[in-house]
Amino acid sequence: MNKEFNLAIVGLGGMGNWHRELITGGANWNNDKIDPIEHLTVCGSYDIREERQQFAREHGLTPYNSLEELLADPKVDIVLCATPNDVHKEIVIRALEAGKNVVCEKPVTLSSNDLQDMIDAAEKAKKVFVVHQNRRWDEDFLTVKKIYDEHMLGDIFRIESRVHGSRGIPGDWRQEPEHGGGMVLDWGVHILDQALMMIPEKVKKVYASFTHVTNELVDDGFTVELTFESGLVYLLEVGTSNFINLPRWYVLGQNGTAVVKDWDLSGEIVRITDWSKNDAVPIRTAAGLTKTMAPRTEDTIHTDPLPIVHADIRDFYKNVMATIEGKEEIIVKLPQVMRVMKLMEAIFESAKTHQVVDFE
Repeated sequence: MNKEFNLAIVGLGGMGNWHRELITGGANWNNDKIDPIEHLTVCGSYDIREERQQFAREHGLTPYNSLEELLADPKVDIVLCATPNDVHKEIVIRALEAGKNVVCEKPVTLSSNDLQDMIDAAEKAKKVFVVHQNRRWDEDFLTVKKIYDEHMLGDIFRIESRVHGSRGIPGDWRQEPEHGGGMVLDWGVHILDQALMMIPEKVKKVYASFTHVTNELVDDGFTVELTFESGLVYLLEVGTSNFINLPRWYVLGQNGTAVVKDWDLSGEIVRITDWSKNDAVPIRTAAGLTKTMAPRTEDTIHTDPLPIVHADIRDFYKNVMATIEGKEEIIVKLPQVMRVMKLMEAIFESAKTHQVVDFE
């Protein structure tokens, strides 16, 4: 018989409510109605804003009057920390010391030193502490990982991962450095985690540059180039002033190319079928001929659909519960989270010094 778990949310804002909807089910999720997560109940929440406390009441949650009251409730098994980044550390450590298992939104905190303090607190409390790296379940990422893992393009030498928008940074704490704002901490933490999960190699070199189009205090966009030990180059880019988006993924291999155009998983794979027909008829451009850039003829290439991989983000919480019960290992491991945190620190250093930074 499975144990029943109660989860309480600290910070019932956008992401906190996203977790509530995910767990309770019924929300319109990717145009589908989702079922609730079995054996997991959202029992209450605490937020410093009265309007969010009222929201909790309206949705059947206990609106705790303080963090202390929430942590003192013996029925709370799991605490979700979904507050601004700069207060994660204090809340997580206090929850662990109160004997609660903890799920923390990303980025888990603002420095590797702070993260180590949180890890030490979890080890001392002997409780599960996990970071919600939810975009490991993104189907575009899993599809590209399948292409990489199964060598569908031969030896891959370059991967480009981009997230583009045109609305600037949201008008909240994400614009403020003291609260952990900026795109490296907001979106970089996701796509960097994806990069490290995909490529099972050490990162040897890091080079980064930031943009400040709409905000001088924090980065509103960045470009990072990671060079792995095999020589594979992995380019990551986040932009918030892009009115024409480049593809979400662009993957170059010895024997072909793959593109994933957007979140809707439109795209294709084009592979070579006949290397012997490598010559080409020159094409005319406005100012001359080019043979090098002439397109391949259709009899030498083949186009395939993307090998779509489906996923269910609810598996994150199922794994958390199974780990608490000792039935599984946690999927999002703390050493992996620490590696991403240290990589982000290297990115800040590179952008500040305009230099390549040695990493691992």
